Amino acid sequence: MKYRPTNGEQENMNKTLKWLAPALLLVLSSTTAAQQLPISTYKLDNGLTLVVSEDHSSPTFGLSIAYHVGFRLEPRGRTGFAHLFEHMMFEGTPNAPKGSFVKIIQGGGGSLNGSTRYDYTNYISKAPVSALEPILWLEADRMRHLDFSEENLNNQRDVVKEEIRVNVKNKPYGLFFWTDLAALAFDKWENAHDGYGSFIDLDKASIEDVKRFHATYYTPNNAVIAVAGDVDADRVHALVNKYFSKIANAPVPPRPDVSEPLNTKERFRQEMDSHATAPALAIGWKMPGPESPDYYPLAVLGELLLGGEASLLYQKMVKEEQSMLSISGGMAWPLGNVLTVAGPSLTVAFGIYKPGSDAKQNVNGIQTVINELAQTGVTEERLQAVKTKMIADFYKELAHNLSRADYLAISQLIHGDAALVNRYPELINKVTAKSIQRAAAKYLTVANRSWIDRQVARQHQEKK
Repeated sequence: MKYRPTNGEQENMNKTLKWLAPALLLVLSSTTAAQQLPISTYKLDNGLTLVVSEDHSSPTFGLSIAYHVGFRLEPRGRTGFAHLFEHMMFEGTPNAPKGSFVKIIQGGGGSLNGSTRYDYTNYISKAPVSALEPILWLEADRMRHLDFSEENLNNQRDVVKEEIRVNVKNKPYGLFFWTDLAALAFDKWENAHDGYGSFIDLDKASIEDVKRFHATYYTPNNAVIAVAGDVDADRVHALVNKYFSKIANAPVPPRPDVSEPLNTKERFRQEMDSHATAPALAIGWKMPGPESPDYYPLAVLGELLLGGEASLLYQKMVKEEQSMLSISGGMAWPLGNVLTVAGPSLTVAFGIYKPGSDAKQNVNGIQTVINELAQTGVTEERLQAVKTKMIADFYKELAHNLSRADYLAISQLIHGDAALVNRYPELINKVTAKSIQRAAAKYLTVANRSWIDRQVARQHQEKK
């Protein structure tokens, strides 16, 4: 969810940061509660929720519409269908032919995108405020109906397949630290299957499947719209009511129970990679969902261990031992974070290690750091530095209208409370050294560990 500003947006971002500065200073000095984002929440009669956050520092806005459907809710036998449908949403409607979204938003100096995650699919756009009403009309139009045709389905099916070829099949490491690791660590199909997509399952998708999916999940009572920027909350409410209120809602299917207990025995698999030039490791420890009291301590623990070059594992394995070339990861990595996951996840450590070094020794070295942390704890000074960095990074993201709208929409959708964004600093600051120690001892164990050793394929070595 990280967003990198263009050069042209830097000045506007700086203006917003001036507004955020008092909150950030309070966080950095660890004094009182941080300044709150203004949040207005509305509920339409058809069940659609609207969240608005006003920020008049620049004449722009960010918009996110999030639907409560992702990998965990797609039909069995249709792995990757939620991802495929995300693409279908850009194929036009009877009222707005294919390309209308791009022409209207980019033609006015804006941008747009979409993504599919475990628990939601979101569609985001940013633009000058003059484009707000046309974009809301477009979003309401494609919520109401799409251009369901064999041509569009076949076209986007091919696009998704090409994405899989580029990002998985023909790329070094091929996202194995997400897709393969989840399949190894989890037991329930909803958590374990490859949400990116299976060629076999994608080929089975029919027009009737697409129509049924839209009618089931792309309904107003299964969605949240969030708008952040130079807008008036009541006017946005009036516009959303104008364009969305007549869209009929529909019964949402019961959500499956995706909870899983911790694993009780280590899981391991070795794979070969014909594109990589150095071997790699992916280690995953099963994490609980947001209902757990250990949820935020685990998020801070993930940052402490894996959050950049100052992290414990980078310093130990890359700098001191020099047996690994890189290591990164964290809780719910690489598809989310503590605010954007509604069920169990993994704390993932992904690293490339030096050819000739031993995979198991590297894994044992990583576990040694964790075990020492579980036994002796973390100093208050280091813990405070990690928490301050997490909160400061979060505020930097909120400086962008687009990222702010996205966090508000997702927090309202999957946690039922957009104001969770305002409580994030408090929840992080409440994490104690003792809770970190307890979480490390309980969750980051060998028994709860799943790991994959990704070796360089012999034929690739011979070509070098």
